[in-house]
Amino acid sequence: MYVPPFDTTSYSTTTQSPNPSWTYGQRVDATPAGKDWLAGESAGWKVYSTAEMDKTNLNKLLNSGVVPRPMSLVSTISEDGVENLAPFSWFNTVTNYPPVISFAINHNATGSLKDTTANLKNGQGFAVNIISEAFVENANSTAVDAPPEFDEWALSGLTKEKCVQIRASRVKESAFSMECELYQSIDITHPVTGEHNSTLILAHVKYFHVRKDLLTGRGAVDLTKFKPVGRVGDISYARVGDTYRIPVPSWAQERAKIQAALKTLASP
Repeated sequence: MYVPPFDTTSYSTTTQSPNPSWTYGQRVDATPAGKDWLAGESAGWKVYSTAEMDKTNLNKLLNSGVVPRPMSLVSTISEDGVENLAPFSWFNTVTNYPPVISFAINHNATGSLKDTTANLKNGQGFAVNIISEAFVENANSTAVDAPPEFDEWALSGLTKEKCVQIRASRVKESAFSMECELYQSIDITHPVTGEHNSTLILAHVKYFHVRKDLLTGRGAVDLTKFKPVGRVGDISYARVGDTYRIPVPSWAQERAKIQAALKTLASP
């Protein structure tokens, strides 16, 4: 199967939303695209009982259905000073005040803790580095199931950079890194079998390290320069394509429109 080369010239622009003329109460089948989308229901539904699924199929379905997921590269250090680097896609923000992020770490196939999990609990701190297109292959290489003494940094070709407070290094190539302390570690156990197969990490962000050339005039990160990557199932990564802006409705401003629309819909 022919796979075209990566298109470095194409990147995101801001467009209209898929249905800019949408009004309150309008049903999905009011547009041709909506009708096409709903036509897929004719094939029926498949319902999965997670109690009857094995780990492989559970992972396959979750990873391909909950997409896209942001990617992070977590750098940690052991009590003996050995640094570790590993990518995670079970990752996201939790709250902005205090700034807390989360990522989940599955155990090794043997059931033992991964180096990252052990290091995260030692109080040395860690860095969570966002992955951009320019070094996604470097980051992906650190997912190798190497023995504890193996140096993922050397394999990756990425550069260690000192942090402000913690012992662990941040990834210099990452244009957006978060220097963190452990906020809470939660062991995830199976509610039926009692198996402990993963650990959820809540991390308190103490410092942001952001490259100046990515910042807009209003202090946000410019997506078109950032070029972050995401995961979309199996071994597939994704880039961020075109974006569109949809304001969050304000009841104070939209109340009359909403009430008028609902009144119209209720009319025979």
